[in-house]
Amino acid sequence: MAIGIGIGLGRFPLDRGPDYFKWIAQCEAGGIDSIWQTDRLISKEPNLETLSTMAALAGATEKIRFGMNVASIALRDPLLTAKQCATIDFLSGGRLLPAFGIGSALSRDYSATGTPTKGRGKKADEALHLLQQLWTKDEVSFEGEYFQYDRASISPKPANPRLPLWIGGTSQAAIERTARVGTGWLAGIDTPSHTKTVVAGIKAALPKYKRTIDEDHYGATFSFRFGSVDEPIAQQSIKGLQARLKQDPVDYLAIGSAEDVSRRLKEFIDAGCSKFVLIPIAEGTRDLLNQTERLIQEVLPRFD
Repeated sequence: MAIGIGIGLGRFPLDRGPDYFKWIAQCEAGGIDSIWQTDRLISKEPNLETLSTMAALAGATEKIRFGMNVASIALRDPLLTAKQCATIDFLSGGRLLPAFGIGSALSRDYSATGTPTKGRGKKADEALHLLQQLWTKDEVSFEGEYFQYDRASISPKPANPRLPLWIGGTSQAAIERTARVGTGWLAGIDTPSHTKTVVAGIKAALPKYKRTIDEDHYGATFSFRFGSVDEPIAQQSIKGLQARLKQDPVDYLAIGSAEDVSRRLKEFIDAGCSKFVLIPIAEGTRDLLNQTERLIQEVLPRFD
């Protein structure tokens, strides 16, 4: 399997907005496989809106692919989302990697807006079906519980006639959703052992839908830092994950040397993954550029 090491951002760690494009240029020149943006609408921390970021990347890059890790489709209108994705893919010459999930029921994106979480799985299923139909069909009519379309169509279509549809999530419903409609699966922050279980679950579910997913279309995500766990920025990340997970987050991070980051990658490869979104633990433009350069120089050559 071809190993692809991409890089992504959750919170925005750079000093200024325009610094983002310096970082993007560094990634493209350095051979990073792809760029990813976490989707979080409501946050006190700076966090880029994912589809706007995809549009900016379409114009700021020439070769590198880019995607969402992952966009909460149950919070988005499928017609608008299909049109946005098609436009971005068309303008970038087919480099968009759309990835969707339903988002956590505990997310502030739901609770702060009074958006019901009940039924969000069914709503997401209808939306994902509509995305695929709108990207490939001349007209789409649909009568669902949440959406009703009468001969809807979009143009231009995506430049990539087989625009991928990566699915996120680790629940049984997410496993079934991936097996039913996904062309790939991308984990959120998780452990190699649990990721292995989910990959196996998806593969076991695929025959039920008479479908296949390419062996190199399973992906993993983890945070990394070249440095010491005693650094304030590392401690901040560790404590944040510990509060969120209610457990020791050591298996969710790779902090240390190039050997430590590479070892974690190999653990995920052994779990069945070959595509990766690595999230730098960094603060400020200089720190992010340094962390990225070390990834390019010290880790990428080991997985050529």
